[in-house]
Amino acid sequence: MSSEPTSPMANIRRTRGVPAKRGGRVRYTGGDVPQLGTITSARGGYLKIRLDGDQHAGTYHPTWEIQYLNSEPTSATTEPATVG
Repeated sequence: MSSEPTSPMANIRRTRGVPAKRGGRVRYTGGDVPQLGTITSARGGYLKIRLDGDQHAGTYHPTWEIQYLNSEPTSATTEPATVG
């Protein structure tokens, strides 16, 4: 077992099996209408996502109502990421 610390984002990718990356685009579908946003950071097993049009990032569970779009950071595409 490695004694090197793991970043919160890497831990989310490993434990939740999602392609979360800082700058990655997501679609949040837990509100009245789906909203696009950008992952800004991770903390305590949760993602900080700034939804388009918002000034500040909110806290979101990485597997609840989140669709990961193209997994390349800062990409403008809205095509879902392909897993597998």
